[in-house]
Amino acid sequence: MNQKVSELTEKLADRHALSLAEYQALIDGYSPEAAEMLAGRADAVRRSIYGNAVFTRGLIEISNICRNDCYYCGIRRSNRLCSRYRLSEEQILECASQGHALGFRTFVLQGGEDPYYTDEVLCKIVSALRSSYPDCAITLSMGERSRESYRLLFEAGADRYLLRHETADKAHYQKLHPPEMSFDNRMKCLRALRDIGYQTGCGFMVGSPGQTSAELARDLKFIEEFRPDMCGIGPFIPHKDTPFHDMPAGTLYMTCYLLSIIRLIYPPVLLPATTALGTIHPQGRELGIRAGANVVMPNLSPVAVRGKYTLYDNKICTGEESAECRGCLENRMRSIGYELVTDRGDIKKEKR
Repeated sequence: MNQKVSELTEKLADRHALSLAEYQALIDGYSPEAAEMLAGRADAVRRSIYGNAVFTRGLIEISNICRNDCYYCGIRRSNRLCSRYRLSEEQILECASQGHALGFRTFVLQGGEDPYYTDEVLCKIVSALRSSYPDCAITLSMGERSRESYRLLFEAGADRYLLRHETADKAHYQKLHPPEMSFDNRMKCLRALRDIGYQTGCGFMVGSPGQTSAELARDLKFIEEFRPDMCGIGPFIPHKDTPFHDMPAGTLYMTCYLLSIIRLIYPPVLLPATTALGTIHPQGRELGIRAGANVVMPNLSPVAVRGKYTLYDNKICTGEESAECRGCLENRMRSIGYELVTDRGDIKKEKR
């Protein structure tokens, strides 16, 4: 491991901030030894705040219908081979009921930007969840909406909102999205969510087509400045029915390396070990936890539709019942010295 990487790691652990050039040097200086050192520091920091707790979020994928045409996404509007579905309010509430019985205390409603879910429809669902499960956190991941929409959903009972920024570099954003989508609007949405009072999550793809270490450095600087409550990063995995079908996937090693860096940038951040990590490597989620992550998101969606919510190819856990999925993850986490906890899993702000 080169001396520069060691010095930058110490500086980041101490100050929780680096310059853009320093972030890029840290990324470019990757080595297995550097990754091991960073993971050790990240794990120690995470344990000092959260112990060995791994928080679970019950993921309910409510629709794979989307008005957008993002070049990397399997449920993009132009993919005519995608078998579409949409869950009813009754189906969503049934998923939550099963999840609550299994010990989940956070539900994540995720879907494409489906025009069916108007403010009226979605607020009704959120209100029903809030009244039925007052002890639970309700997280939405439904893409770009108006500030007024976000406000109404917050008032209906939503606590958290996840909106991946995908890349903090405007030019790179334009390479990944069609012209009608706007980097500036994505950032405007994230600021609106924070202003309204949501626990706000962002995130980016690792190894997306054309991505450079300079662009990844911008992502890290954005995390440093925005200080999200949650940050979801995962490797880019191509989908066979998209324009990026023949692009190489992102790597496990760089994703875990960046998880460790993000933990040191903002120690209390809630950091998932994503399904995408588990898709590219059999031990991907465990390695993500060891690198500093502290959240996993088992799937509560009806088994009949799980195989249809394919943002990328070969997604894991599409055929398991909810109880089996949770039980499997519980055993996996215990095998590496961590415990799944029955807890809303709110962010613990730093004690100064």
